[in-house]
Amino acid sequence: MQIDHVVCAFCGCVCDDLSVTVEENHVLEVKNACILGRAWMIGHAGQREESVARIDGQPATLEEAVEEAVRILTSARYPLIYGLSSTTCEAQRQAVALAETLGACIDCCTSVCHGPTGLAVQSVGEPTCTLGEVKNRADLVIYWGSNPAESHPRHFVRYAVTPKGLFRPGGRKERTVVVVDVRPTPSVRAADLFLRVRPGKDFECLWALRALVAGRPVDEAAVAQTGLTLAQLRDLAERMKSCQFGVLFAGLGLTQSRGKQMNLAAVFLLVRDLNAYTKFAAIPMRGHGNVTGIDNVMAWQTGYPFGVNFSRGYPRYNPGEYTAVDILSRGEADATLVIAADPAANLPRPAVEHLRRIPTIVLDVQPSETTRLARVSITTAPVGIAVEGTVYRMDNVPLRLRKVLDSPFPSDEEVLRRILQRVKEIKKC
Repeated sequence: MQIDHVVCAFCGCVCDDLSVTVEENHVLEVKNACILGRAWMIGHAGQREESVARIDGQPATLEEAVEEAVRILTSARYPLIYGLSSTTCEAQRQAVALAETLGACIDCCTSVCHGPTGLAVQSVGEPTCTLGEVKNRADLVIYWGSNPAESHPRHFVRYAVTPKGLFRPGGRKERTVVVVDVRPTPSVRAADLFLRVRPGKDFECLWALRALVAGRPVDEAAVAQTGLTLAQLRDLAERMKSCQFGVLFAGLGLTQSRGKQMNLAAVFLLVRDLNAYTKFAAIPMRGHGNVTGIDNVMAWQTGYPFGVNFSRGYPRYNPGEYTAVDILSRGEADATLVIAADPAANLPRPAVEHLRRIPTIVLDVQPSETTRLARVSITTAPVGIAVEGTVYRMDNVPLRLRKVLDSPFPSDEEVLRRILQRVKEIKKC
């Protein structure tokens, strides 16, 4: 049986044109997916028939695991809920409600990737658009600090570079592609122009571009410290001002280097300045399949996109205090619930060491570094394969996932709902 219009929830592109061939509850073939999406869908579709849960490494039933998780969370004085970037918005809502009921901190993977983007949006706003507008209108595409050829393989062919759009019937022939990065990457092969900026000098480049766009004088010697020449920046500024519709895709090269949120604020301010001459937009290159979704869910439920504390009974927000890396590194959390994430594999060592010392509950589709150190580990069904739900694309467009297989494991939403119900029962007592 072939199922069309399947949505891939692997990365922020959230491609919705996959065709999946299923036979006897197994995925045999995936068409239109990139190498990452195909490996994700086929790999997770073959979940092993093992126990649904483990407590201290020993097989357990789902009911036993839920009860132990509830005991840990209700006994904790300062629990932390973390992850949520690779699950559905429906599960994310349950996690936020659980954090509020427990008086816990809740944080997502945004705080360790595009958190600075969120801070910049709060300070200066975000002049943005949808990927559909990029496909149909953009004649100038800039990737700054991003390598989509490896991180988002279909971004070029589906949204930004080669597709033929309503007002760009020539596709690639009608577009100019610029890559700005600290080193040549595979994405450079798709570019018309590559600008190699010196590491840590993105802010200075962006601010110089703002001055050039506004017609202000710029010191040539100062620009030379960025690794680019004044002539290169002047040429880029003219390209940006003279295009019909431009878009700048901002990657982790901007958020995780010197400047952080100031880099993204400079991007948004530059784009705002350009709209006095032409139509221009900026889109952050979000990584995980629904990391944009958890930002939206937390924002509409609490007013804040990440790093939210409920210990006083109402939401408080303070990045650097209520974000997961900081809470764990300072040794403050005394219990952790991890959903659809693997912090033990990528957080700083002090945070991981504290994670090992405290009882940890993990909901994930497969074994990971975090499940190995967990007190309670619950295997859940993969979203977009065995679970329906809503996810948000990197441009904040919500899409509905389709279920293509049955799974013996529960969804993240079901497990979180069970935990929340038991916590509420105990809190009432």
